[in-house]
Amino acid sequence: MEVLKMITIGIDIGAKNIKVVILKDNKIIAKSNVLAGFEVTKSAQEAIDKALKKVGLTKKDLDKTISTGTGEKLAPFYDDTKSIVGCDSLAAVFLHPQTRTVIDVGAEEGRGMRCDETGKILDFEVNEKCAAGAGAFTEAMSRALEVPLEEFGALSLKATEEIPMNAQCTVFAESEVVTMVHNKVSKANMAKAVHDAMASRISSMVRKIGFNKDVALVGGVAKNVGFVDSLNKDLGLELFVPKDPEYVGALGAALAAAGWKGGK
Repeated sequence: MEVLKMITIGIDIGAKNIKVVILKDNKIIAKSNVLAGFEVTKSAQEAIDKALKKVGLTKKDLDKTISTGTGEKLAPFYDDTKSIVGCDSLAAVFLHPQTRTVIDVGAEEGRGMRCDETGKILDFEVNEKCAAGAGAFTEAMSRALEVPLEEFGALSLKATEEIPMNAQCTVFAESEVVTMVHNKVSKANMAKAVHDAMASRISSMVRKIGFNKDVALVGGVAKNVGFVDSLNKDLGLELFVPKDPEYVGALGAALAAAGWKGGK
């Protein structure tokens, strides 16, 4: 693997969180994650300062900075920007060289990408702006079922039967949940119905671009074991989920800043 002797920083400004990764000689030396809030630029600066402080560096020590994500232009400083799909693919190949398909599910949208051995995008698809295909859907449903979000995924693994959920919108899905409650459906079965519905939407998106067995799942929702289980079953494979999947976009930005090329 090509090792580039430089210190770079990747800033991923998402709809809900801002992630920062500092890379030195192909190794992650620091990372941070803060809520975007209403003052995004200020929050991004906070995330950068937090990461720099962890390793005793300052802005002057950085060779290059790349910003990515839905709010990429809101970073307090950057040398360049790169699309989140490009950053996701580059980092996925870096972490798992066999990766040729990447799925990124964040707070407000899902993305599917097909790439080559260098992480270069060959095709991609973005889920429609609908919570049913993003993390906001599970957040809304966990509230509706009065189950803490951090327990929602594990709860669905205890399901004893499959209950179809047809709604493609959070509002109608909540109505379906009310109906299930009246029909005395267990919370575990309802949690599974939510994750299955979400997985179905994401897998339909991925099938539009095609995929092989080496599929990486990144983004914050990749930490939800219930969703991962549902998506594995829907696609008929075992997804590669990296450690700290929410940082993959920022890692890709830092790699791009270093000029790293996959396949070498």
